[in-house]
Amino acid sequence: MIIDLSFNDLINEMWGVLKGFNWLTDLLDIALVAVILYGAIKLIRDSKAMQLVKGILLLAVLFAIVTLLKMQASSYLFSMLFGNLLLILVIVFTPEIRNALESVGRTSVFNLGNILQIGREDIKRQEEMNITINSVCKVVSDLSDTKTGALIVFEKDTNLGEIIKTGTIVDASVSPELLENIFYPKAPLHDGAVIIRNSRVAAAGCILPLTFNSNISRELGTRHRAAIGMSEESDAIIVVVSEETGSISFAYKGRLKHGISESELREILTNQFLSAERVEKDSRRTRKKNKEEGK
Repeated sequence: MIIDLSFNDLINEMWGVLKGFNWLTDLLDIALVAVILYGAIKLIRDSKAMQLVKGILLLAVLFAIVTLLKMQASSYLFSMLFGNLLLILVIVFTPEIRNALESVGRTSVFNLGNILQIGREDIKRQEEMNITINSVCKVVSDLSDTKTGALIVFEKDTNLGEIIKTGTIVDASVSPELLENIFYPKAPLHDGAVIIRNSRVAAAGCILPLTFNSNISRELGTRHRAAIGMSEESDAIIVVVSEETGSISFAYKGRLKHGISESELREILTNQFLSAERVEKDSRRTRKKNKEEGK
């Protein structure tokens, strides 16, 4: 009987909430809070602010502990700290907040040219990625001919911030010359991996996690094992050039495809990173060029 009453009370409470729910303003309120939280997470991710957030969470845990243990002096200090937490956060995160507000101002929904700007930026990103793919394929082909080892990681949705921190920050446009210099055998960063993020070389000399798969062939070296390991822990695409044989491989979702050609690599990267419209447009342009040269 008690359980039935409790269940009925729960149903009545839920009905009361739904009855008073305003589908316009309340949904808009929820959406606004979600956008703000997403923006806050995006703001602190991959930055020093993340370490500060971890520190605040640790202090909150300590505050809960001293409160439970009724430690008066410590509780007083923590209550003073958290009582002014909002002011402290504003002071500490002033640069991040200013950058966020400037970003909001630049991308305001009230900007009449915003939609066109987004379209232009998308086209620009596609063009930059196309240049990146061409540069990587050219370099990989050259490195394959000279049997120079290489490891190149294309970041996708999984954030590789922790991997980037293991190497040297580069933050430069992708070019054949830059990649060739990085993987030059006597260069200090040639043994590590290059991370490509948003069509830019984010870092070089990065350390990738090795796979623990015991079924991997013993003939595969450390680069291939690192490529498979990285693909097991993320959705990144990893390109490998063997130092022993010069063969080209790529790893994706825990699987390694060995001995591919430059054209196959180009097709794989194109399908992964370029839109279907861009691929078709480039294909038509190539066919037209070949037809004109045939004449």
